[in-house]
Amino acid sequence: MGVRRSYKFLLRPSDQSAEMKGIRADDPGGQGRWSFSSQQATLRRLDKAFTAFFRRIGRGRTPGFPRFKGRGWFDTVEWPKDGDGCRWDSQPAHPTTTFVRLQDVGHGRVHQHRPIKGRVKTISVKREGVRWYVVLSCDEVPADTLPATGAMAGIDMGVASLVTTSDGNHLVNPRHLAKTADRLATAQRDLARKTRGSKRRVKAVARVARLHAKVRRQRLDGTHKATLSLVRAYDVIVHEALHVANMTRRAAPQPDGQSGFLPNRASAKSGLNRSILDAGWGVFLTVLAHKAESAGRELIAVNPANTSRICARCGHSAKENRISQAAFRCTACGHATHADVNAAINVLRAGLALRDAAGAA
Repeated sequence: MGVRRSYKFLLRPSDQSAEMKGIRADDPGGQGRWSFSSQQATLRRLDKAFTAFFRRIGRGRTPGFPRFKGRGWFDTVEWPKDGDGCRWDSQPAHPTTTFVRLQDVGHGRVHQHRPIKGRVKTISVKREGVRWYVVLSCDEVPADTLPATGAMAGIDMGVASLVTTSDGNHLVNPRHLAKTADRLATAQRDLARKTRGSKRRVKAVARVARLHAKVRRQRLDGTHKATLSLVRAYDVIVHEALHVANMTRRAAPQPDGQSGFLPNRASAKSGLNRSILDAGWGVFLTVLAHKAESAGRELIAVNPANTSRICARCGHSAKENRISQAAFRCTACGHATHADVNAAINVLRAGLALRDAAGAA
């Protein structure tokens, strides 16, 4: 059994905030110029990072000491309240162009790609390569409820197909990172040959960052489109409660009891991890939850254990039922179908049983 330890912090966020007041008073032309609320938000981020670090130590996991973020790594600044160190233009003169005012920075023009709903709560400025974004979080956002369809579906997340529904529909996995892998490898090799501190290295870093940013944008755009199609089509959506961080951990070494290690298929596990992360399961489920809540749809998460081994026709569970990645044949009743469709049906049934049990209670 693992031993859990509790850690008492000697320096709390309130203590750091008090020290920040003194620093601002001693340096009115430097630290004193910036928004105090924004600086407090940065201190809370630091405290959150160290809290997670000590929590991982207590659970016996690889801790990963928080990394210092210099100006080349610190890419997001947050203002916790609109009007406190920042101001969002709530009534722009032009419908697609508005301004944001930041303390001691001034007004910045923003290309507003969609209307703002609700009341602006926090404002963040984010840098991605050479691009800058304003990120708003809002309260009192009105729900955009969709009309009922009377349909329900279970979904199975995969690598060959990103999503397979219980009624047999497959959403293709675009594999954005795999398509960009060659260009990314070339850019990273070019970066490795550049001298640190040189202008050419700065350009090479920006080139790698642009490629990664494009992959992120492509993946997020595809996720929004796929989740919107599901939310529009089904009133009830059941999915597996996947712990992506646990699923994508590297294979643990297996000592042979002497001076070496046994084969642990680390290379194959690494390739599977890369495919799972490229598919973006975690982002998909997060966006799906947000869209389902906004549209008034019911979203149910179920335990994924054995959903790919149980026969959807007779209920027989065996490892041998799964012939291959795509094929399923029950060794008891002979039922044959697509493996992902069979799993999605099991997911749907488990979700409906969970909902009925909750309703009965």
